[in-house]
Amino acid sequence: MTNTISAAMQQQTYSVDSGTATPSFTLPTIDMPTRISALEHTERTGNLVTKVTRLNNDVRETHVEALTHEWRVLTSQRAVGRVQDLLQVLADQGFAWRDIARMLGVSVPAIQKWRKGEKASGENRHRIASLVAAQDLIASKGRIQEIESWFEMPVTEGIPVTPIDLWASGETFLVLEYASGHLDPEEALTRFDPSWRTTYESPFETFRGEDGQMSIRSKG
Repeated sequence: MTNTISAAMQQQTYSVDSGTATPSFTLPTIDMPTRISALEHTERTGNLVTKVTRLNNDVRETHVEALTHEWRVLTSQRAVGRVQDLLQVLADQGFAWRDIARMLGVSVPAIQKWRKGEKASGENRHRIASLVAAQDLIASKGRIQEIESWFEMPVTEGIPVTPIDLWASGETFLVLEYASGHLDPEEALTRFDPSWRTTYESPFETFRGEDGQMSIRSKG
């Protein structure tokens, strides 16, 4: 049977119909043991890729769980403080009140009332504590030195999406994972908006003029 298959492989030809002639070519002669060895090697490497992919997913899930747990612990610790003090921590980081209000999902006047001592609801207190805890967590990793400016910086050049936008849209953990360095900018944007490349496609393009300088012009 093996000899029959080998012979068939050696004699196999392919024809191309050009309409007027039918040229043909013969596959290179490959002995069956070599072919089987190649197939086995491909199968082994394929299985290895599958195992590595599963391991990578498991490691990522473990990291997500650990990061989430740490964030919740820090949130609980921050939640016992006064709302005024928590807001001041954010202000001291350099955040504008409008950005703080946006990330908390409230109005600037609401924040101004809390700063004056008016009581915040339990839900709003938790939101404030979780945002401050996020700053604590990001700072503790040591990767980002100026947290406020990092929050304002576009995730990737040319795309008007910042960590503030991600947080305000409810993608709070996405911000933490991105800040940890375990999520590259394009993957972060894809998880935020799978069609971001077309959503934020610019109507302009750059070109080099006759003077050799780069300029901008409308596409089309």
